[in-house]
Amino acid sequence: MQLLGELPLKTVQNVKNSLKFKAQEKEGVLTIRVGVRKYAVPVKARMLSGQDYLFLSFPASSELYKVSAKELAPLDKETDAADAYEALNPGKRRGRRRGGGVEMPTELAEALKNLPAGYKLGYTVDGAPKLVRTRRRSKE
Repeated sequence: MQLLGELPLKTVQNVKNSLKFKAQEKEGVLTIRVGVRKYAVPVKARMLSGQDYLFLSFPASSELYKVSAKELAPLDKETDAADAYEALNPGKRRGRRRGGGVEMPTELAEALKNLPAGYKLGYTVDGAPKLVRTRRRSKE
C-alpha cells in the first residue's frame, strides 16, 4: 500500500530503460591492448555518472575487427573471415592431458621408500625437510 507523498518503487530495469536515451553517446570509451599497442574500439556507448553511480549502455551487437595500420578496422559482411576464425577460435580439448614421462631418480625413490608408514615428507618454514604425520579421514 502506497502512502501519500511516497514515491513509487523503481526497479533496476525501469531505471535502465528510462536512462538509456537520456545519456549522451560517446565514442572511443572502450580500449583494448593488443600486444604492446592500445587501440580504441569503435563502439558507441551511452554513459551517465553521478556521485555514487555509473550508467553504461552499449548497443547489443557483435563485431569482428582487423588490426592493421595501427588502427582497428571492422570487417565487412562479405569479407572472407576464415583467417580470423583460425586465429581466434580456441581449440577443443578432448579428455585429460597426460603428464609427460617424468622419471624419478633412483636415489629419490629409495629415500621415499624408507619413510615410515603413516608419515609423509614435509618442509619447515625455512625449507628444511621433516617428517609429517599423514591425516586420517574418517569415512562417514
